[in-house]
Amino acid sequence: MEKHETAGPPPLPGDGDFPARRAPDCGGLAELDALVSQCRACPRLVAWREEVAATKRRAFKDWEYWGRPVPGFGPPDAALAVVGLAPAAHGGNRTGRIFTGDASGDILMQALHAVGLASQPTSTHRGDGLELHGVRLAAPVHCAPPQNKPTPLERDTCRPWLARELELLSPSLRALVVLGAFGWQAVLPVLGQAGWQLPRPRPVFGHGTHVTLPGGGTVRELHMFGCYHPSQQNTFTGRLTLPMLVDVFRQAAEFAGLDQ
Repeated sequence: MEKHETAGPPPLPGDGDFPARRAPDCGGLAELDALVSQCRACPRLVAWREEVAATKRRAFKDWEYWGRPVPGFGPPDAALAVVGLAPAAHGGNRTGRIFTGDASGDILMQALHAVGLASQPTSTHRGDGLELHGVRLAAPVHCAPPQNKPTPLERDTCRPWLARELELLSPSLRALVVLGAFGWQAVLPVLGQAGWQLPRPRPVFGHGTHVTLPGGGTVRELHMFGCYHPSQQNTFTGRLTLPMLVDVFRQAAEFAGLDQ
C-alpha cells in the first residue's frame, strides 16, 4: 500500500496551531498531504480515530487500519474539486484514502465513473488502481469524527488544510461540488479567503444549487454546485439516488471543461 511521506518533525499531541502554522507554506499538494497525515491538532479526533483503528470492526479484523488523518486524493491540476465532510471510521480511517472502503465511496465512485471522471466504479483500498480524471477529492475535516459529527472548533482548526489545498488547485480549478450542508458552510469562508467573490447574502445549501463565483486577482470564475452527501442515511431513504448524483457531476464536469 502507498504511504504518504512525512515532512519535518511530527507535531506534539494537541498542537492546535499545527495546521495554521504549516499549511500556508506548503509548496505543493504532495507536501500538504504529508503534513495532513501527521496532524494531531484535535485531541478528541485523535483519540477516536486511534481507538477505532485499535478495536476495528469484525469484518476488517485482519486489516491494519490507517488510523491517521486522511489527505485529499486526485491530481494536482484538477479542474473539479469535490468537498465532502470527513473520513468514515471504517472507510477512509481504515484504508487511508478518502471515500474508500465504505458505502458513500461506492456510490460516489459509480457516479464519477459514469461521467468519465474515474477509471473504475469502485474504490476499495489504496493500490486498487483507481485514478481520477481532472477531479480532486477533499474534506473540511481530515479525521474520522465520533458519530460523523465534527465540532465547529474541529472544523475551524482543520480549515487551513482545505484553504491551502484550494489555493494550490486554483490555477486549474473551474468547478466545485460540495457534498452536504456541513461542507458548504465550511468551504464558503475558505473560498472568500482564496480570492473568489461571495455573493451577499451568502448562498444557501441545497441539492442542485448552482452558484457562479466571480474571480479576482489570480483566481478565475468558479462554478459551485450543492449536492446531498452520499451517506447511507440519504441513499437508503432515496433522498439521493445514483441518477441524481450523476446529474450533478455531469453539470459540474461540463462547466469544468471535463466533458470532452
